[in-house]
Amino acid sequence: MYDRFPRLGLRERTGQQDMSLDIADAYINGRNAMVEAGVGIGKSFAYLIPGLLINHISQQPVIIATSSIQLSEQIHKDLRVIGSRLGFTTVRSVVGKGMGQYACRYRAADLIQPEAPDSPVQALARRITNYEIDERADIQGGISDAVWSEVCVNDCKFEQCRYKSTCSFYDMRAKISARAGEMDFIIVNQDLLIRDLIKKKEGTRPLITEQPALIVIDEAHNLEAKVRDARTLEFTFRGTSRMLDDVLQILFRQSADKSLMAQVRLVKSCLTSIFKQAEADLLQTAKQDNDRIKLSEMKGIPLSRGIQLLKDFQLGLAVLTSRNEREIDNLYEAVHGLIDLFAVLSGSEQGYLLWAGTSRREASISICPKNISQFLKQALFNGKTSVILTSATMCQGGDTLDEQYAYLTQSLGYKGDYMERQPSPFDYNSHTLMYISGSVPCYNHLNRQEYLEAAYKEMLRLCNVTDGRTLVLFSAKEDMTFVHGKLQSEKLAWALHIQQEGSSQDGVIAGFRHSKGVLLSTGVFWEGINIEGSDLSQVIVFRLPFPVPSDPVYEYKASKANNPLKEVFVPDMLLRLRQGTGRLIRSETDLGVLSILDSRLSAAAAKDYRSKVLEALPFKQVTEDFRVLERFVQAKGIKRRI
Repeated sequence: MYDRFPRLGLRERTGQQDMSLDIADAYINGRNAMVEAGVGIGKSFAYLIPGLLINHISQQPVIIATSSIQLSEQIHKDLRVIGSRLGFTTVRSVVGKGMGQYACRYRAADLIQPEAPDSPVQALARRITNYEIDERADIQGGISDAVWSEVCVNDCKFEQCRYKSTCSFYDMRAKISARAGEMDFIIVNQDLLIRDLIKKKEGTRPLITEQPALIVIDEAHNLEAKVRDARTLEFTFRGTSRMLDDVLQILFRQSADKSLMAQVRLVKSCLTSIFKQAEADLLQTAKQDNDRIKLSEMKGIPLSRGIQLLKDFQLGLAVLTSRNEREIDNLYEAVHGLIDLFAVLSGSEQGYLLWAGTSRREASISICPKNISQFLKQALFNGKTSVILTSATMCQGGDTLDEQYAYLTQSLGYKGDYMERQPSPFDYNSHTLMYISGSVPCYNHLNRQEYLEAAYKEMLRLCNVTDGRTLVLFSAKEDMTFVHGKLQSEKLAWALHIQQEGSSQDGVIAGFRHSKGVLLSTGVFWEGINIEGSDLSQVIVFRLPFPVPSDPVYEYKASKANNPLKEVFVPDMLLRLRQGTGRLIRSETDLGVLSILDSRLSAAAAKDYRSKVLEALPFKQVTEDFRVLERFVQAKGIKRRI
């Protein structure tokens, strides 16, 4: 196939061919494979080409799991391109997203009130019922999470829904669960794959086809966090109360047992006390909306009695036979989750992490199993189907492949082969410069304000050097908010943009490219954003993206390590830093500057991890002298001449 590339007008890339051969070899030998694929080797083609052959030979679907909707849709386009070029003209494929990405006509119809004054929710509901909108991505310019949450799928009625024949979510779910021979490629996000693995492990109805030929997990550096998110059960008072009302309605309809009402009231009383305490803890401890905090000990709440009642409800649901089988299954699972929460809060269950947070402006409590790696070892890397893990950023420093892949191997419970790293073909040596600011004070939580002021001034100076065309990556939303507020009061020579709320950032990226200004961002912009050419000539990392030590997940991981900084915090930071800095060079002709405003990385700070960071990043020209940066910008023509 690769021999045909020149005739087809496709560029030959050695790293891409090597990766394809590694994947084919893993499949033939029934092995798992882990391979780091540098930016620019054409990673998606590297797994799609063997995937097309494997599907053709086996007649079983290939599952590709990604970490973002944007990447899923890009892979779908790539599949069409490479499939048609290589003669696979009838490839049947589907992109599966989480239910929250789809509009629900059932919910939208309930919201429409002809006499009510017009509102964003009412207007959106009308567009959904008029078949103008099927998915969140259909809304030009994006939409706030708060408004979308009113109309998206959140509790599907499946076969019982009168809108199922025109529902994109229902259609997608039918296609991803197709039998062998009915679908060739199933492209889903990692969340959906993990939920499917959980269901298969628990013996409940799966989401995705049972017999894939191959599973490819792209952006696999995110897999641990995605598994934690998928295995995290989040409870709010309103949501849990609504679930208990549904349980009561179904059980009472079947048995007419009036004592059920008093039993549900007792469980709700426990929930009231639990969430009152969670709200008090959040008020006292949380500094921002996305903080995860420890819960103080629950006292005086009859949790054991609550557990017994919930087990009775679960038993009642288990013996029911009804046309609403899927609804009963969902309620059974929800009650099971609530039993686990009560057991964790009472101290009788030690295998979970527990924290409180804020979800859609409401207090929430979450639990998550401690041992993620054990779950993946049993559910994913069990030898039944070959699994390929790939990403541009999987490795740390080390002399052997075992050492380089060690952090992810341990985090994921990976069992399988390590493939040679496929380096980026881009010329980082002459096309890039890395600048580390030594003038900003070393960050710690005590001097945050001083750090922010100094880093802000340095950021302003750097943006002026490149005449804008800069992506600024923040690891904390409050830092971004502070800088945005300061910049709005300045007279700037370039346009200012800031990341928008919601999943799609196409609009803000288009505005940034058009104006060649400065874009302030966090979260999703650390990865998966592709801005080629001179529109992006500088990436500024405002602060090294270390995880928060007090976060319950990282506190637990640190407690299991001999040297938490070396074994947990630095490796985790490096994975994210490598992703963020990978936004700068996206083509062979790109030129640019990577600027890091965190002086913990400077030579004077003498941190042990400086050498690890410099070794892990591809930027070989490194300076702490601002004048060297200015000369590089002038010499490479990065600074526009008026």
